[in-house]
Amino acid sequence: MIYPIVIAGGSGTRLWPLSRSHYPKQFIPLCGEQSMLQQTLLRLHGLSHQPPLIICNEDNRFITAEQLKQLALHNATILLEPVARNTAPAVALAAFMAQQQGDDPLLLVLPADHLILNVAAFHAAVEQGIAFANHDQLVTFGVMPTHAETAYGYIRRGDMMPETEKAAPAYQVAAFVEKPDIQTAERYLASGDFYWNSGIFLFKASRYLAQLHQYRPDIYQACQEAVSQLREDLDFIRIDQDAFHRCPADSIDYAVMEKTKDAVVVPLDAGWNDVGGFAALWQVADKDEQNNVLRGDVFTHHSHDLYVYSDDKMVATLGVKDLVIVNTKDTVLVAHKDHAQDMKELLNQLTLANRSELHLHREVYRPWGSYDLIDSGPRFQVKRIRVKPGAKLSVQMHHHRAEHWVIVSGTAKVTIDGKEQLLTENQSVYIPVTAVHSLENPGKVSLELIEVQSGSYLGEDDIVRFEDSFGRV
Repeated sequence: MIYPIVIAGGSGTRLWPLSRSHYPKQFIPLCGEQSMLQQTLLRLHGLSHQPPLIICNEDNRFITAEQLKQLALHNATILLEPVARNTAPAVALAAFMAQQQGDDPLLLVLPADHLILNVAAFHAAVEQGIAFANHDQLVTFGVMPTHAETAYGYIRRGDMMPETEKAAPAYQVAAFVEKPDIQTAERYLASGDFYWNSGIFLFKASRYLAQLHQYRPDIYQACQEAVSQLREDLDFIRIDQDAFHRCPADSIDYAVMEKTKDAVVVPLDAGWNDVGGFAALWQVADKDEQNNVLRGDVFTHHSHDLYVYSDDKMVATLGVKDLVIVNTKDTVLVAHKDHAQDMKELLNQLTLANRSELHLHREVYRPWGSYDLIDSGPRFQVKRIRVKPGAKLSVQMHHHRAEHWVIVSGTAKVTIDGKEQLLTENQSVYIPVTAVHSLENPGKVSLELIEVQSGSYLGEDDIVRFEDSFGRV
């Protein structure tokens, strides 16, 4: 049976400032009501499969768990990578875990941040690949190109597999090819022998591990050691951190698929897009009469071929074209669509400047809810805090800051140095420096409050936790 392995550890930096390392694109509803991760999981409906395994990093574990709960996927497993090591080690962890359970499933490896419009065609390609995977071949899915694209790697097909019907052919893999220049991409398209590399794979767990052991025994050994000490932590599975830190980083393509003699490519014509940048996002989104994609409070006049997103304030355009305009609560990006692929150079500047906006949104998600940093200055910060019904923040204290909470809506159960009190709308409370305190929402609706922090140091690391429902002590 198929065992879906969803890789959800990417940072999606080409969609900055929408996507940031602490809240990357796979968790954002870029193309519909559900996030990219949720769409990936919903796309499995109709295939016979085991409960999925989602592999993500430590920072995004609570977002992942929350989005699975929204889909009522209570039987899914979340595996935490202590450090990013690319796809080859990630899939090896999943394969070893399957073998520990005495199983040898077909691993269907899926990036969490891709768009597939034709789910039926995707299912048909997967069903076609199952026959090859059951015969110990390593299947990749090659997207049938619609234009000369320089942002994707390519797969060059070889001879047709003799077992396939001509109505749905599959091919031996002749080569994996790096991202080409435009002239080379045009030759690839004209030849008909090249596919875009989708990053989707299907193979037996045992067969993948055997090939990994043959070609990258160092990765094999490190991952084998890492899963030898699995432990459960709330909704998550943790591995041995020291062993995985010793693991080299490499992709499935480089580590196995480019070296194996048993790679098969199944053509995929299903409206695939990796939504790797704003040009791709504009291409797949619904547009108005002027070919504009508009999200949020946006007005345009004599403007066309725009991608405009605003989650904070009104944006108006006049007499412009071919622009990307993204307004978040803390950042504004204005870019020409033709230069949207040059995002890496801009982000390098932000890295050198040590800007927090590179990684963090102003609104930060936590397992109990979220907070929005409204204002800050020397010795003070103001946050708007939302606490989900029934959720409780950790029992904690601060060495350097005091806090003043004003309830905006809902009911708060506040405990300060062992004394409990209930607060409702327009009531407030003061928490002195070093006071041990906690905040809980005992109600059935969201709790919202304004928090004013004051003190000599206001960093998030000035939190001493004594008790926590989410294992962060």
